[in-house]
Formats: sequence, structure tokens, C-alpha cells
Amino acid sequence: MELQQIKLRFGIIGNNPKLDRALEVAAQVAPTDISVLITGESGTGKEIIPQVIHQLSKRKHNEYIAVNCGAIPEGTIDSELFGHEKGSFTGAVGSRKGYFEVADGGTIFLDEVAELPLKTQVRLLRVLETGEFIKVGASKVIKTDVRIIAATNENIEQAIANGKFREDLFYRLSTVPISLPPLRNRGGDIHLLFRKFASDFAEKYRMPAIKLTVDSVQLLNEYNWPGNIRQLRNLVEQISVIGTEREISAAELIYYLPEKNANSPALINSSSESVNERELMYKFLFDMKKDLNDLKKLVIGLIPDNGEVEIDKTQEQMISRFANDIQTPPSSRLLPVSPNKETFSHPEKDEDNYEVHKEIEESLSLEDREKELIQKALVKHKGKRKYAAAELGISERTLYRKIKEYNLAD
Repeated sequence: MELQQIKLRFGIIGNNPKLDRALEVAAQVAPTDISVLITGESGTGKEIIPQVIHQLSKRKHNEYIAVNCGAIPEGTIDSELFGHEKGSFTGAVGSRKGYFEVADGGTIFLDEVAELPLKTQVRLLRVLETGEFIKVGASKVIKTDVRIIAATNENIEQAIANGKFREDLFYRLSTVPISLPPLRNRGGDIHLLFRKFASDFAEKYRMPAIKLTVDSVQLLNEYNWPGNIRQLRNLVEQISVIGTEREISAAELIYYLPEKNANSPALINSSSESVNERELMYKFLFDMKKDLNDLKKLVIGLIPDNGEVEIDKTQEQMISRFANDIQTPPSSRLLPVSPNKETFSHPEKDEDNYEVHKEIEESLSLEDREKELIQKALVKHKGKRKYAAAELGISERTLYRKIKEYNLAD
């Protein structure tokens, strides 16, 4: 079956090369009975691959059972998978068939397989090697013909090193490994998925579909998506239901996204945002005050008793360096002027060959400084707002708000 036909049949959205490769491998191994291990972060859609493999295999008319290994208590997992006999444990009022017996001739998908207890891993390994198992509390060996497909979002190699997962079971399960990429690495697929979910929820709730502006699409692509496709789907449903507008701008979208800290999102309350802003401005002002005090001490030492300022080339370079440190343009350098000297708008030479400069008072407005810092950060990172926010030490939500407040969007 062609790749595009597989996507249409199973409702798979996206054109990412790694996603396409995963589907191609699934289609190739489907006619065989080879065990498959699917890896990928939580929410990347790992449950679709076993369905593709089962439906394209000769087992498609037999049972397909999906088991979430992490959701079954350790005390009952063996009974669920392999069954039990009457009286084998407290509460076993009758015998019961397990999934491996029910799915004989079909496929079992073991999701979150790394959560299996070590005792259960031994039983599973025997099924993979011999096709045999024993019910809990029984002595009779039962044969089964089941294809096993497993999936995990954990680092199996690390789990093996920590003694949580058997190495021999890993190699039996991962005859063919398939890896699904996280949503943040799927580029243009994010907007495609958003539009698909928006259309689905518009039909479900009988309302116009939401759509994104250009800047909100950019924000969507820059977000980290720790919950991957599952998180995106929940986000679209939330906006579809409680959003008042059908066209979503970046300024509105940012309020639906959890804050991100470093490489992973984290919820940050508004008070911490204010603290970050204050700390940033206080640090800047304290540094500027220190530089001004140092410059003042230097210049006072240059003033002779007659009150006139005379500087040589070396001293002028020192003053210039301090002026640059406080990020003032050359035309705004602050030089002291004798009270009995006339002040001009541009530096000139008087008859005594003394340089006379106009004293320009520098603005200490917090708003001006904040706006200047934001502009510099955006220029430095070529408009990449997430990097500019990291450089400034504030949240991306705060940066978007400040850009809108100071009309810096252009």
C-alpha cells in the first residue's frame, strides 16, 4: 500500500520525513510476525503504528488488544496478561482467560512496556521465545500464536543500566525498532494538525472553526510541545470552546500555552514574571550608577584649580571607554563644563584650545531603558522572540506583551 493511502486510511496528518520513514517500516514488517518496539515521547501517536501493522498483516481478521502496562497494578498484571485459575489468589472466585489466550492468532500491543515488573518480564520473554505461558495458579502449559508489538517513552538503555528492564527482553522485543519524532521537530506538520483538530471540533460543537494569524502560526512552531500531539489537540479543543474570537492572534494564543523554561515548558505565575522584570531593570540601573560614579571620580581628578577642563589623548580615551560602557552614543558623552564657560550645541575649540562640550542629561526612565533593551535583544536574535526572551531573562509571554505595549511588532 502506498504511503499516502496509509495516511488517508488511518487519519495520519503530516509530511515529516521521520514520520514517513516510520510508516514505511511499519508497512514493510506488517506481513511478517517480527516483534516491533516503538519508541518516542509521550503523546507522539505511538498507538497508531501497531494498528497500521495489524491491519496490513494476515492477522487483521483476528483479535487486536492494546494493553497499557503502566495502568495495571503490579499485583494483577500477570493475571490480566496470562489469566488465572480459580482460587489462585484471594478474590479469584473463578478461572479467567488472559490477553495472550484471548488474542491467539492476533496481535497484542503492550504500551509503556518499560513499566512491567521484572517478574512479568520473565513470563513475557518466555512467550516471545517459545510461544508458551502458564496461567497464575496453574501448572498446565498453554500454547499461543500472538504477535507482540511494544512501545515505550522511556530510555530503555538507561532502564537496563538501572536494573529496571531485562536486556534479553529488550533485544527480543526490538527486532525491528521504530522511532516517532516529537511534535516540536515536525515543523510544518504542527499547523496542519491544528487545522485538522480545529475542523473536527467545529463539527463536534457546531461552531465556526478557529484559525491562526501569521504571527500565531510562528508562535505555534516555536513552542516546545512537551505533550506533543495530545497537548496540541487539547489546546485546540480548549480554544474552540472558550475562545470568543475565531481568528487567534499570537497575543491571545500565548495565554493558552504553558510557560516554557529552558527546553521544557513550565507554569510560571504572574508574580514571578514581575520579579524577573524588576530584577532585570534593577541590575541595569545599578550597573549604570556604578559606571557613572566611576566616570565622575575620573573627571573630577582632571579638573584643575581654575575650574577649566583640559584633557590629553589618553584621558579622553578613558572617558570614552566609560561612556561606551553605559551604552550612550558618542554625541551624548558627559563632560563637565566650567560654570563660567559658555556652552555650545556642538564641540568647538576656544582661544585657549580647550574643548567645550554641551552637557546632555541622560534619560533614566525605566520605560525607555526597557524598550531599548527589548529592541536590542530582538535585533541581536534577528526577530526570534523565544531567544530574545531568554537573553532578557523574562518569559516569552511577557516579551509578547511588552512588544505589543511599545509597538515594536514591526
